[in-house]
Amino acid sequence: MDNTRRRVLYQLNSRWIYGKIPLLHAAVFLLQMAAVSLLARKYNSYYAQRPVLTTMITNAVLGGIADTVAQTLTAVRQRAVRKKGGPDKDDFLAIEIHELDRRNPLNDNDLVPDSKRLPPPFDFERTVRFMSYGFIMSPLQHRWFKFLSSTFPMSKTSTWLPALKRVAFDQFLFAPAGLACFFTFMTVAEGGGKRAVQRKFQDIYVPALKANWLVWPTVQIINFRVMPIQYQIPFVSTVGIAWTAYLSLTNSADEATA
Repeated sequence: MDNTRRRVLYQLNSRWIYGKIPLLHAAVFLLQMAAVSLLARKYNSYYAQRPVLTTMITNAVLGGIADTVAQTLTAVRQRAVRKKGGPDKDDFLAIEIHELDRRNPLNDNDLVPDSKRLPPPFDFERTVRFMSYGFIMSPLQHRWFKFLSSTFPMSKTSTWLPALKRVAFDQFLFAPAGLACFFTFMTVAEGGGKRAVQRKFQDIYVPALKANWLVWPTVQIINFRVMPIQYQIPFVSTVGIAWTAYLSLTNSADEATA
């Protein structure tokens, strides 16, 4: 049974759309977008009935999309690198990924390393780990956002100062703890122990935190000033698709170069 599953996955992983996009990745992505479409159409009614559960499911789906994007970037780059003679002019996307990677000022290692020690072309278990993390963390995020809302209330005459206070608390308290939880959860879920967690913190925690502070203060100011509270976590999660994809690449690149 296991051999059959592997053969099926191998066949699917070997199919590419116009030689550019891996078919299996595209199929998974379309299924995830269909789930997002269903959630978006009925989000308000779902949230009114079960706010925490709705947020948990939304975060799980968006986390899966982020990891799928990351795995697609890895697969595209990996395929080009493994070609005889390396990437050529037909591998425009792979070359662009590599150029963007080289411009990354926050980490000495490539996010998508030129290595054969990479995850499979599509790793379903890895996507499940990302979805599980988003699902599990959502209740804590929900409580945190409610705490910020009640502690720093906004009024018609006062919006900027409470918003900035929320951002400060979020970025200097929740963000470092959230990143610590992320790398710990992922390492343990991948089968790593205490030493693996320590090495992950030594290698990539600080660069990831610096990247977080470049991106999220601006996003959170918009979030706290503009978004109603029921949309704040979905907004963060939607914008965070690119951020979570970055974390996915960072996490997997660290495993590949270990």
